[in-house]
Formats: sequence, structure tokens, C-alpha cells
Amino acid sequence: MTALHTIIRPIALSLVGAAVALTSLTASAFQQDGKIIAGSDVTFFPYEYMDNNRPAGFDIEFLDGLGKIMGRKVETIDTRFPNLITGLQGGRFDLTNSSMYITAERVKVIDMIPYLKSGESILAPKGSAYQPKKPEEFCGHKIGSMAATSWLAQMRKLSDEYCVKNGLQPIAISEYATDPETTQAMLAHAVEAQITDAAVARGVVQKLANRVVISSDTLIYPVLNGWGVKKGNDEVKNALVDALAKYRATPEYAALLSKYSFEAPTEEDLASLMPKP
Repeated sequence: MTALHTIIRPIALSLVGAAVALTSLTASAFQQDGKIIAGSDVTFFPYEYMDNNRPAGFDIEFLDGLGKIMGRKVETIDTRFPNLITGLQGGRFDLTNSSMYITAERVKVIDMIPYLKSGESILAPKGSAYQPKKPEEFCGHKIGSMAATSWLAQMRKLSDEYCVKNGLQPIAISEYATDPETTQAMLAHAVEAQITDAAVARGVVQKLANRVVISSDTLIYPVLNGWGVKKGNDEVKNALVDALAKYRATPEYAALLSKYSFEAPTEEDLASLMPKP
């Protein structure tokens, strides 16, 4: 072997090793083989909550169904909602699975895959004089919400551009770490009403039927729910899209929607509600 061979051969082997490592990395961008690591705020009944110390709810069951199609077991990491996007970007999990609304602001920083249509409702204490039917009736009142939700920006805009411009008092918005904490604040009269996801509102009424009511009579701010995936992680995104298409064709999918009285997005919903990046 010449001196040149002595130099070139290790370099070639090193390049081959790097190529193999790169191929292995790009073949699967999931955190762990055979798993889906999902970040979720497990305080949002009926989407995700703890039942006998185990994650439960629509989103949990839905992702489990996709996991079976993908041959992967789902592992849920519980974290608070404001930490989900930063945790995803920091590599803590493969995706967010936490009833996250798809907004123009969010699709700028993460990729989002729609799987559900939703919107908000207003909760008020049963028997209270203040029973708002729409956000325009929030002017001059104390309203509670979970932090980092998409509708907070809409409420602030409404306060500035509707309430104040029409000579009304601004909306006094109080943010809480979780949705149950917001409900407790309302029951303690720290806020007069609560805005939350429509399905969550129905769940609160089921649990506290003698204490709270849904005062709104229409779906507020219709929106798509979606999984969040780190931008550039096409392996995870494409795997979810493919699995979702297959899962929608199963009887389990229809049964799950029926169980929770949820609504799958139509093609028209996807066209009109999906923000452009």
C-alpha cells in the first residue's frame, strides 16, 4: 500500500461511515425507534386528561390509533400548553398532541396537520346575571382564559377595535396556567365568565352541571385543530399524514368521533380555515 493509499483509505471509510449515519438519521426522524413521543397538556378534558394516572381522552385515543397503523407506541409527555411549541422546537418530542388550534402565527414556526374542526364557547356561573352570548358582550367585564390560547389575540383585538372604539370599557382578561384553574377562578368570582374550547365547555358542564352553564348559543371563532411538527421534520409529518389517511378509512375512526361527538373537517373547512404559511 502506497503512502497515498494510506491517506485516502481512512478518509474514504470515514465518508462511507458518515453517509451510513446520515442515511440512518434521515430514514426516521422520530426520537426513538418504535415510538411516537408526544407533548401534551394533559389538563384539557375531554381532549387529554389523566384517568387513573394514565393519559386519556380523544387526542390520546386518536394518536394511539395512528400509532398502531404506524407500528409505533405513543408515549405522552405532560407539559403546560405555553411550553409545547418551544419543547417541540427544542427536540423534547416528535409532535404536539394537545388540541392545538391552527393559526397563521403558529404555522410560521411549526408545521401543523389538521385532524379536527372546533371552536369556542362561553361558560358562566349558573344563575348569574351576566350570561354573555358572544364575545362582543365581554366589553367592561372580567373574562378568564387558559394562557397561550389562540383566542386571546382575538379577544385583545376585539377589546381594542370594538370595545374601546365604540366608547365601551376594554375587556379585563385574566390568564391561568390550565383550563380547570380558569374554571375555579370563575367559580370563586375572580372572573365573570370563561372562554374555552366548545368540547371542553361541554365537559365542564357535565362535571359541574349544577354550577356552570354554556351561555353562548353559537360556535365562536371556528378553527381547525392540528398536530404540531418541527419545521423540516418531513419524515414525521409525512408519516402522520399517511397514517391519518389510512385511519380515516377504518370503523374505529368513525366510532371515536361519535364517542366524543366531534366533527371531522370537510374539504371546505380545510380550504377556508387552514391558514397559509
